[in-house]
Amino acid sequence: MLQALSRRIGRGDRSVEAAPGSAQPAAVRPSIGIALGGGAARGFAHIGVLQTLLANGIKPEVVTGTSMGAVIGGCYAAGQIDDIADWALGLTRRRVLSYLDVSLSGASMITGGRLARRLESPVDRTKIESLDTRFAAIATEIDTGHEVWLTRGRLLEALRASYALPGVFSPVHIGGRWLLDGALVNPVPVSAARALDARLVIGVSTNSDLFGRGTTIHSHGFEEEEVATSPEAGERTWQGKFGAQKFLRRKFFGSDGRPSLPTVMMEAYNVMQDRITRARLAGDPADIMISPRLGHIGMFDFHRAEEAIKIGAEAAERSIETIAQAIEALA
Repeated sequence: MLQALSRRIGRGDRSVEAAPGSAQPAAVRPSIGIALGGGAARGFAHIGVLQTLLANGIKPEVVTGTSMGAVIGGCYAAGQIDDIADWALGLTRRRVLSYLDVSLSGASMITGGRLARRLESPVDRTKIESLDTRFAAIATEIDTGHEVWLTRGRLLEALRASYALPGVFSPVHIGGRWLLDGALVNPVPVSAARALDARLVIGVSTNSDLFGRGTTIHSHGFEEEEVATSPEAGERTWQGKFGAQKFLRRKFFGSDGRPSLPTVMMEAYNVMQDRITRARLAGDPADIMISPRLGHIGMFDFHRAEEAIKIGAEAAERSIETIAQAIEALA
């Protein structure tokens, strides 16, 4: 065969016969990353997404998560996706309330200690750098607004920092920094997944179908027939007539068409997340975007985990063929 090849080269023939046993370069599957967004109770959809990907032979080697996405992603990276799924499916309204250790002092309404103790079971004292899966939880530094990628140290503390919703959960002190919910700066952390060497990045947003947000009302103002109200005066009247307990109930549940304190906080959070998500994904889009339709599930509807997981699984199933084609193209 070598002699025949020499003769061809000698007479200027560069063609070579393909022998049956000749070695072919093996296709190498690209490293897959998944960026899991926030969304509180809607984030349970991430469980369905991950379970469906795994069932179809698609195993992310890189996982980045914000808020609830960090919790689900961290449990997946620790090999505990089934444990967190079982816990989520067992949640009822009463059990959800049992995790809310309310505190009227400090910087939050909920200390988060009970929830952290529950998460401590699946992740134990695992350190991020010991995980087989490359993982980053996204958090926000209070003083500076810095985007902080938690890529080392105790996994549990990283998860707590990433889901520390301002005013609801207490901020977490890590490495000399006070940290809050990462959704304040990076709701779907595609950029972090790329930085951790993911060649193909799948993004999962649980807030993509909050339609009707972000428009401009071009003309609005106070009408003559309206009656000006003074919230402060109304609050003093309520305190005087009904006492502190009913005053707090009015604050938390609202009345007379006036939104409650939790409603104001969560709607403001939704607006902020929607705007930031659009901006971040426009500048650094995922290669493939999975968008479960979860707009009808409230951010605190944790008792609807089964429904959210099913919707996440269905959304992932619709993307399987596209993901397979992308893997083949990059291999």
